[in-house]
Amino acid sequence: MPNIKSAIKRVELARIRTQRNRAIKSRVKTAVKKFRAAVEQGGADATASLRQAICAIDKAVTKGVLHPNTAARKKSTLQRLFNKTSA
Repeated sequence: MPNIKSAIKRVELARIRTQRNRAIKSRVKTAVKKFRAAVEQGGADATASLRQAICAIDKAVTKGVLHPNTAARKKSTLQRLFNKTSA
C-alpha cells in the first residue's frame, strides 16, 4: 500500500472506476444476451431488446468504458443478426 496521500487517493479512485466500468460492461453483456435469447425464441420483443442493447452500448461509450469503434462493431453485429432473422 502506498504511504503518500496522493497515491492513496489514486488507488482508491482506480478501485472506484474499476467497479463502475465492471458494472457498465456487465450491463452491456446482459443486454446483448437478452437480445440473442429473444432472437433465438423468435419473439416480437427482439426489436425492443435490440434497442435496449444498442442504448446500453452507446451509454458505455459515453462513459468512456468502450471505444467507439468497439461499440460500432458490436452494434453492427447485433443489427446484422436482427436483419438476418427478421428477413
